[in-house]
Order: sequence, then structure tokens, then C-alpha cells
Amino acid sequence: MSSVPADSSTDSPPPTPSIHPLEQQRRDNRDAAAKLGGHPYGQRVDGLVTLAEARRRYDEAADAAHQAAGKTPVAGYVDQRPVVTVAGRIVLRRDGGKLIWMNLRDHTGDLQVAISARDCDDGAFNLAKLVELGDLLIATGPLMKTKTGEVTVWASSVRMGGKCLVQPPEKHAGLQDIEQRYRRRYVDMWATPETLRVFQMRSRIVSRIRRHLDEREFLEVETPVLQQLAGGAAARPFVTHMNALDLNLFMRIAPELYLKRLMVGGMPRVYEVSRNFRNEGVDKSHNPEFTSIEIYQAYGDVRTMMDLAEGLVRELAQMVVMESQDLAATVGEVPAAEQDAIAEGPRLYLPFGDLSVDYGSPFVRITYGELFKRALGFPMSDVKRARQEAVTRGLLDERKGALADVLVINELFEEVAEKLIDPARPTFVIDYPAAISPLTRPHPDRPEVADRADLFIGGMEVGPFYTELNDPDVQEAKFREQLVGVDDEESTFRTFDQDFIDALKVGMPPAGGLGLGIDRLVMLLTNQRTIRDVILFPMMRPVGDTGTGVGGGGDGAAS
Repeated sequence: MSSVPADSSTDSPPPTPSIHPLEQQRRDNRDAAAKLGGHPYGQRVDGLVTLAEARRRYDEAADAAHQAAGKTPVAGYVDQRPVVTVAGRIVLRRDGGKLIWMNLRDHTGDLQVAISARDCDDGAFNLAKLVELGDLLIATGPLMKTKTGEVTVWASSVRMGGKCLVQPPEKHAGLQDIEQRYRRRYVDMWATPETLRVFQMRSRIVSRIRRHLDEREFLEVETPVLQQLAGGAAARPFVTHMNALDLNLFMRIAPELYLKRLMVGGMPRVYEVSRNFRNEGVDKSHNPEFTSIEIYQAYGDVRTMMDLAEGLVRELAQMVVMESQDLAATVGEVPAAEQDAIAEGPRLYLPFGDLSVDYGSPFVRITYGELFKRALGFPMSDVKRARQEAVTRGLLDERKGALADVLVINELFEEVAEKLIDPARPTFVIDYPAAISPLTRPHPDRPEVADRADLFIGGMEVGPFYTELNDPDVQEAKFREQLVGVDDEESTFRTFDQDFIDALKVGMPPAGGLGLGIDRLVMLLTNQRTIRDVILFPMMRPVGDTGTGVGGGGDGAAS
């Protein structure tokens, strides 16, 4: 026998929201379309071609022959115009009574469709009268050109592919509200073709990265996302709980330590395209969930990895330029964001905001110390003067406790010296202080300097490069030295990974390693100024929450 709680109001279903009159009208049109015998939400369709492919199939000679003989019957004439079946979302509709014009849109572009009362049966034409902007439509018919020269499907039949019950954005303005673009990406993508092109390009960039590495005998692997220790970078992790083992776990902040274990196990060249999670702030170049690629090569070093990355990034830039040219050939135009792309022999430029980034010339290489001295006028070894400078610039408050010398130097470097890097020239900053690079082998001739580099493009750090530390005793000492530091509650988190030390004791070959922030790389190559524009579903605050976030970074691949 079951009992009913005294207060069961919380078990009641939520009230049905009222339907807006415009949505109700769309529902009525959907029901009317169903009464015509169609399926408002579509069915399987074989033989579909993309709108771009349909445009390519247009036959000018066959169309001219039809214009000359097709309308007035001629003995023996056979219409040779290609017949296609296409599907797309209606983004423009003009009803001329006996002739309805529509523009359909799919992932390859737009194409015009004409539906004539003379050439369609009554059911199909009546259906065309009921469809609205935003609906998915399937059309079959021969290809022709209008008097204005626009390739058009002259429909012999039309069917519904899916009913849209909400008002679409205005055709030319698209989805203008920035927040709504991110929250309703499923609308933004079809309403704003440039948005869809960015994410298509992102997929191609990642695929080309994989191909580039596979051709060089790197092996793609997968390492744990849930970890008992968060390691590989100094960053604040997300914490979760595994019920089965009653165990707290961390979402990974970097895959580095597991990938190095694989080199110990006998995989000489490995990489992972990984989703990483850092419980930090949000700004135009940081998202708590981000994608990076980490690559390791046994018997390489930091210079090996810089050469690898330079060749890879240049190849990606060349691909983007070629894709832009192909797009121009297909649809007759290039997106505004890509109009300045240039590839002529060694010249290879892509726009990024107001910049024209030069990917064709050799990447600049400059030492950390040289850049520091050029910016501040004294060497980074002059710690006393560095502290005075940091206080003067408001970067250091000695009353709040002592900050390690190397951290003072790095604060000045990030605040002052990084601004001297030419954002239009990809630049490797090399020879970082060893004390801020605990997973990096010291320089063979200068132990105070790490065999490390960072790549900067467009004013952003894209990723770090290392000669990996493989001496277990030195690594253990650096871990313990790092643990002495005070964690910043907002951004840093340090751990001691004994199992990783045990792995190094087995013997890891000398190696080079690198991490590249995929999101930032896509931003640069597609001319997008905020990371949210290259992440399909970026982290958003709940609707109505007006709080602000603060950006943060880490020691691993750029987030």
C-alpha cells in the first residue's frame, strides 16, 4: 500500500506556458501542411546534393537549349538540364501569387528555388504557400538561370523537411545579441553563415593537425580525464566524486604526466588532443573547458618542437588561405573576415583584427632575458632594481608578504616585456627562468635558465615548448620546491605525484614536448577576437546572473 505525502505540490508538473500568437500561427500552418498529406517533420530522402554541388551542376548549354526550344514544343527535343534534389532552411521567401521564390541555406551556402503553380502539382504548390522562414524544405527540379543570372532550382516537387515553430532572426542582421548567439548557437549557425564557416574550419584545422602528426609517425592516444591527482600544470582544478569507490577526483588540467609515462613505456612519439578543465576565470582568451594538443618526441628537445610547431602552424595558415580561395570559387565571394588572406610564394598573411599576421617568414626567436632588458633597461639578474620597479608599477605590495624573486621578475616580464613582442610576427620567447618551469630540463650551460620557449602570435600566448626533465631526482626536488609556494586560491594548485617520479625512475628518454591551445590557434586562423566565437557551446552564466568573471592562466598549454 502506498501513501501520498501531505504536501505533494512539488510532484506536480510545471504549468504549460502560454503560446505566443506568432508561434500558434506556425503551428496552424504545420497542421494545415499535414492535412495535405505531407510530413511536417520530414522523412528519409535519398539522392540529396548540397546546394553548392547543385550550383556546380548547372549546365549553361542545356539551359540555353531549353530556353530556345523547351517552352515551345519541338519535335525530338529532350530537356537535358540536370535535375537535382536539394534540402535547406528557408532564409528568404517572396510570394508572387502563381510563382513563389525562396532562398534555401545549407552548410555549403545559399541557393534559389522557384515554385510555379504551372509546374508543380496542386498539393506541392499549396504546401509551398504554407511554409515560412526558418522551415526546412526539400525541392526537386531542373537547374536554370534567371534573367538576373542567378542559378535556380525550378521545382517540380517540394516536401517539408522540418517545421520551425519560432520566429527566425532578421535575414540580413542575423542574430545580433552576442549573448543570444552563444546561448542559442543552433540558431546562430544557420542564421549567420560566417559562424558556421568558423566551426567548419575549426574541424578542418584539427583534422589537418592530426594528419600532419600522423605523417610524421606520431601516435594519437587517450589518457584519463578523471584523475586522483591534478598535475601537469599549476592551475585550480574542478573536483568531483566517484560514488562507487567513495573517492574524490579531479578533472584534468593537462595530460602531460600521463603522456610522459607512455614514453617510459616505449611510445617514442605521442600526442593527445585533449579537453582540459581549469576552475578559473573567463575572458576573451580563457574558458574553463578548453581544447589543447600536447605532443612529445623522444630524443628531441625544445628546438625540435619549435621546428615542428612552426611547420605545422604555417601549413594550417596555408590551408586556411586555400579554403578561402575555394569558397570564393564556389559561392562567388569570400567572407569579410578572410578577404585579406594572401598566399604568394613565401608571403603568407592572415588577418587578425587590425593585424596582418605573417606566417610565411621564419618565426622570430628571442630570449626572455633579452626581451626583459630591452623593455626595462636593466638585466633580470638585478633583483633589487626589479623589486623597486614592481612596487613603482603597482605590481608588488611588500606589505602583503614577500614574493619570490623569480615571480617578481616574471610579473614585470608579463606586464612590460611581453608588450614589445610584435603581434604580427609569430615569436618564440626562449630561455625562461628555471624556477618557474618545474617540468623543464635546465639549460645545459646555464642551470638558472630552463630549456623552454613560449610561442606568441597576435598578442596571445599560444603554447609552451620544453626540453623535458627526465632526471627523477631533479624532478622530485623541483616538485618539493614548488610545493613550498603558497597556492593562489583563484588560480594555482600544486601536487606531488609520486607515481610519476616512480615512472621516471624506470627511465624516460630525453624528449621534447609542446602544448598548443587549439581554441586560440583557431581564433588566430579564423580572425575571431574572443574564444567564445570558436567554442560551439561556451560556458555561460545562468540566465539572470549578472556577476563577472576574471581571466586566469596556467603553466600548461594555453587555455
